Amino acid sequence: MTTVTTVEATYREAMREAIAEAMRADERVFLMGEDVGSYGGSFAVSLGLLEEFGPERIRDAPLSESGFVGAGIGAALGGMRPIVEIMTVNFSLLALDQILNNAASLLHMSGGQFNVPLVIRMTTGAGRQLAAQHSHSLEGWYAHIPGLRVLAPATLEDARGMLAPALADPDPVLIFEHGSLYNLAGELPTDAGAVDIEHAAIRRSGEDVTLIAYGGCVGKAMAAADLLAAEGSSAEVVDLRTLRPLDDATILASVRATHRAVVVDEGWRSGSLAAEVSARITEQAFYDLDAPVERVCTAEVPLPYPRHLEEAALPQPETIAAAARRTWEGG
Repeated sequence: MTTVTTVEATYREAMREAIAEAMRADERVFLMGEDVGSYGGSFAVSLGLLEEFGPERIRDAPLSESGFVGAGIGAALGGMRPIVEIMTVNFSLLALDQILNNAASLLHMSGGQFNVPLVIRMTTGAGRQLAAQHSHSLEGWYAHIPGLRVLAPATLEDARGMLAPALADPDPVLIFEHGSLYNLAGELPTDAGAVDIEHAAIRRSGEDVTLIAYGGCVGKAMAAADLLAAEGSSAEVVDLRTLRPLDDATILASVRATHRAVVVDEGWRSGSLAAEVSARITEQAFYDLDAPVERVCTAEVPLPYPRHLEEAALPQPETIAAAARRTWEGG
């Protein structure tokens, strides 16, 4: 019998170890962003890395997202393997020109001559009373862009294991880390390594409805499944993990088995990633559905600061469970 040894870790510690391992393995890898050095990162992910790797490889950048993302693109074109940290997804809009018009487009515009092996990490999501400029979930905007791979680690294993294959990808990869997950703690295998970034994952098996979520909403979907289980219903939870390209096969296999679907998305409902997932289900599995696809999204307002209003605006286990109930009450 094989014994798997584990260590207690948090999500931020798993991310930190992934960065350190990548830097120890490849001298081309470096980290760049605001406050990543002596401050240890805005969310303490890079704490201690400056002491191990020095200022040449843990590079504090000025408050210019367009500037340091552009520098990362240039470094990637020059043969380096940069990891660029943007403090929050809201501030990534200041670098959208670099991400869309340069990183995502250069391979095409160069006729296949220039890959951009760049990894951009950024914090996303709400639930921490940080108000509108620090709380939105814009992953769906980036999942709209050809030329990018978009990842959303929701577990310790994915936080630990997604960076290595992202760095190995010859094209730009965006990793969205939900701010509410940094303190998530649990057991992580001591030999935890690279994970699959091609496929969605079934986090919980079920028979009556498929709950589809990603990032910070996966835990809420799991909690909603617990609520439904207490009522005698069985929900399957699908963690998208990779938002571009979407793993249609895993999504559709689950929906075809349960015949009902609820898509949970912390983005706004209009033009959302949830809308794309819902459309693909309807296009490819319409006759397998026993009820219309339900969507649970954030209220279409700038995220409020007061806790009770923020909680009311966001998807919650209770609202996810209520959407699931509608699929069989109306089916």
